[in-house]
Amino acid sequence: MKKFNIRKVLDGLTAVSSSSAASQPGNKENDLIPETLQSEHFQLCKTVRHGFPYQPSSMAFDPVQKILAIGTQSGALRLYPLTLCCPVKCPGALVSALADDSIHLWNLRQKRPAILHSLKFNRERITFCHLPFQSKWLYVGTERGNIHIVNVESFTLSGYVIMWNKAIELVDHGIFILWGFVLSPKAYIDVCVCPCQAIHSLAWHHEGKQFICSHSDGTLTIWNVKSPGKPVQTITPHGKQPKDGKKPEPCKPILKVEYKTTRAGDPYMILSGGLSYDTVGRRPCLTVMHGKSTAVLEMDHPIVDFLTLCETPYPNDFQEPYAVVVLLEKDLVVIDLAQNGYPIFENPYPLAIHESPVTCCEYFADCPVDIIPALYSVGARQKRQGYSKKEWPISGGNWGLGTQSYPEIIITGGHCDVMLQVLYKLKTAKVFEKSRNKEDKPSTDIVDEDPFAIQILSWCAESRMLCVAGVSAHVIVYRFSKQEVTTEVVQLLEVRLQYELNDAESPDVGGEQLPAGGTSSPQTSVSHSHPSTSSSSSDGIRDNVPCLKVRSTPLKQSPGYQVELVVQLVWVSGEPPQQITSLAVNSSYGLVVFGNSNGLAVVDYLQKTVLLNLGTVELYGSNDPYQRQPRSPRKSRQPSGAGLGDISEGSTTSEDRCKSPTSGKTFSHSINRDMYHSYILKSTPLLSAHSWAFVLLGTGAVPLSLFASTVLLSVCPPRGAIPPDGRDSSFSRSRSSSVTSIDKEAREAITSLHFAETFARKGEAVATPSLWVGTSLGTVLAVALSLPPPGEQRLLQPVIVSPSGTLIRLKGSILRMAFLDSTGAIIPPSHEPWYEPNAFDDRDEREKARKRRPVSVSPSASQELSETHYAVVCSEKQAKVLALPSQASVKHSITETSFVLRSDVVQMGSGVCVACFCANGHIMALSLPSLRPLLDVNYLPLTDMRIARTFCFSNNGQAMYLISPTEIQRITYSQDTCENLQEMLGELFTPVETPEAPNRGFFKGLFGGGAQSLDREELFGESVAGKASRSLAQHIPGPGGIEGMKGAASGVVGDLARARIALDERGQKLGELEERTAAMMASAESFSKHAHDMMLKCKDKKWYQF
Repeated sequence: MKKFNIRKVLDGLTAVSSSSAASQPGNKENDLIPETLQSEHFQLCKTVRHGFPYQPSSMAFDPVQKILAIGTQSGALRLYPLTLCCPVKCPGALVSALADDSIHLWNLRQKRPAILHSLKFNRERITFCHLPFQSKWLYVGTERGNIHIVNVESFTLSGYVIMWNKAIELVDHGIFILWGFVLSPKAYIDVCVCPCQAIHSLAWHHEGKQFICSHSDGTLTIWNVKSPGKPVQTITPHGKQPKDGKKPEPCKPILKVEYKTTRAGDPYMILSGGLSYDTVGRRPCLTVMHGKSTAVLEMDHPIVDFLTLCETPYPNDFQEPYAVVVLLEKDLVVIDLAQNGYPIFENPYPLAIHESPVTCCEYFADCPVDIIPALYSVGARQKRQGYSKKEWPISGGNWGLGTQSYPEIIITGGHCDVMLQVLYKLKTAKVFEKSRNKEDKPSTDIVDEDPFAIQILSWCAESRMLCVAGVSAHVIVYRFSKQEVTTEVVQLLEVRLQYELNDAESPDVGGEQLPAGGTSSPQTSVSHSHPSTSSSSSDGIRDNVPCLKVRSTPLKQSPGYQVELVVQLVWVSGEPPQQITSLAVNSSYGLVVFGNSNGLAVVDYLQKTVLLNLGTVELYGSNDPYQRQPRSPRKSRQPSGAGLGDISEGSTTSEDRCKSPTSGKTFSHSINRDMYHSYILKSTPLLSAHSWAFVLLGTGAVPLSLFASTVLLSVCPPRGAIPPDGRDSSFSRSRSSSVTSIDKEAREAITSLHFAETFARKGEAVATPSLWVGTSLGTVLAVALSLPPPGEQRLLQPVIVSPSGTLIRLKGSILRMAFLDSTGAIIPPSHEPWYEPNAFDDRDEREKARKRRPVSVSPSASQELSETHYAVVCSEKQAKVLALPSQASVKHSITETSFVLRSDVVQMGSGVCVACFCANGHIMALSLPSLRPLLDVNYLPLTDMRIARTFCFSNNGQAMYLISPTEIQRITYSQDTCENLQEMLGELFTPVETPEAPNRGFFKGLFGGGAQSLDREELFGESVAGKASRSLAQHIPGPGGIEGMKGAASGVVGDLARARIALDERGQKLGELEERTAAMMASAESFSKHAHDMMLKCKDKKWYQF
């Protein structure tokens, strides 16, 4: 019987609806491209999580499997090397205790660990768990002082309980009790001692005759079991010893101590805490005491826990410690105890993507094959020296066999640096001056605490060009070089992207009256080769002042990414610059473009000049579809952004506007709606109202002057807008825009930028370089670019920027734009191949690289003029596909009840699709060019602004987002990847021989020396201890076992599973019955044979012969 597939039925329905929607003029061009993607090709699942566990709380180490487990405050378990927890006797298992008083037994023998059993305590709170090596009995301590015994094999409670003696009163300063075990259901008190100070931890000597305690006054006390009346020795590791014989001064509490012995020397005492109270401001420390030496090791973060790695896993033998694993709040450190100076091991799996708080992420799949070796070669030089020469001791498990044959790179932007995963790290703060005093600190009018925080990244993998935009309204352009250089002067451009707003429709400019159609303020962009000096008007208003000061001293730049150009927005008449909302770089054109809520700026980083500097309104010319009105006077400034601000509830104060999304406060991205527009480039009186063009002349660092060459621009005066309806700022509100009017309070910000070589004008015959600009009001504008020939002429001749007249409108803010060729393949932006920019020794090679023609990936140059391109535009509400150059379109509504946070046009196998992540948690995929729905899964409701800021899609069905301030979650929406995921996963459990137990020794066994082992199977079993109370804890079968499968199954699938289990049980019983029947038949046959033999033997005998 053929399997019924509901998704194919839904595909048929959606195909009918899409075909009916596509029955409009111009859609015949879209039908020429066969679409290969179907809903069967999509499936959503999590793949892997990168980074350090957020808020770690405990850890455990398996000395046989060499696996480290880290537990977090959110209940997550992270297993390394590939989270209260301890490995159990059964190899391939793990026990974890949670704050809700439940204990779980995990099966690690499978690639995806699963819970086998659970125990939920009802009447007592769990405070501690201990599982000795190769023991099946787990000791569970509670806040009442009781200790319960759990059999980890069956995960049931034993009837043996160590109960707190009611006669002993609890004291505040601590108490320890030595319990004696006898063959009875309860233990007895052997020794009860009340020290003078509270106890924080305890550790045994391996012989079991002594133990050591750490106290709240910073002391260590060593006790003897046979004479527990007073401590054998009292040690104050960090206390000052007075000369008059008095007690040392009290210190901070020692939170944990471990006591490890060696055969050849003195024991190790390792402790955390215990510093003197006069060490104010000192970082957290770990102290290692060995013989007469005491080493204090400072840590970068507070210590959560530590444990010692020893040569033998048996606690009753000399441990021979060789390393200490220290779990910090934001890092994991392993210290080598065998080398002098106690160096740390080099972590082969670095986890610190959060060294500075992550503010943005980009994910690049299927990168050039040479980019990762190049980054690794320069990143290896950044590694610190002085690591231990030994191999990383946490080496358990086996890697999985990955099926991906393409390289992947994750770039994270922080508060002052950019990290390309673990390959390379770039600090952007080095470009700017360091503040030596309070007066020299960066201006905090636009940023509060993090003036160097990175907001947007733009990276060209082929040419290795990197461009970053920061919260201080600055843009830095980087080139990749394998040679070290010293830059004498950092190239700087200051852009005045803001203009004053007057209620008059046609104010006087330069003493001349302009036509009523527009007005502009005089403005000239100047190229600086050094930081400009601050200027202010006579009344103290700041003007032409950047937020950050670029360093004026020579900058030594290591191999890797080196500064090419710094662009800063400046203050204008007391108004700080708006933060940058969009950014794009193109290595083939040599251009960087960025925009904010004021307007757009195009920078030529080859000639170090500004090509275009216009307000958003001026981009429309006379084609402005909105009815704008004069705006009210300025109000208080608010942070700018693009689209994501509607997630924030309520207003955002100035203190929160530059916070990282990983911080506790919300990262505001609401668009400022009451600020002045930007200044524009000075132009000559208007000649026409249809087109405009700017020509730039000048080279190098010489100041350039921009002039209008046949300026045909109708500069609309800054005006307000009539709102079609009232809008609120709720999370799920409608974000629609009207064709004839816009929100009165909304500012039209630049939200999306894309370089493409395509048909920018309607009916154009040849594809040309162009820039496509998307705004927050759902408008897309195309700008044509005219580039000079490559080589020396590119550095001397002007670059012409002109309008195309193309205007596309959608509902909601524009998020993403992309272009397809006539076969439906993505047309990536053209690029130049990478070359060494600092090849000073070989001038011929450098000249050849400079004259190298950029790589154009558009196929239009060699194909027929009738070829069709497709422009794909996605907004917060809709997606639209236009056939170019005819500009016939297909429109599809993505969501009506929510809005899209992130969208990308990605390559998926042999097809292309639009992937979207909505604010209601849905992940969607649409086919191209018909925009047929392929996937719609409710994956992750948006509860954190961090997810909205960092979610991104990539090619081959990959996506990622920042799930916590320290962790990156990767997911896949590809069916093939989901099916192969099990093979790609690594194996935690590997067959390893357990070390031999230490020999007890002939004389110890003969004369009874040493501790005697007790048969705990007999002591804790039901024969002696009986059964535990059922009301004390509830046993819950986990999904990893048969009982869990029985309990989790429901509905038809559950009935089938239960029927299958019943059939298996019935078959097993029938097999046992068959065996019993066969045994009875054999016994009967044997009896019959013996009876027959007896009959033959006694046949001829008389009765008196018996």
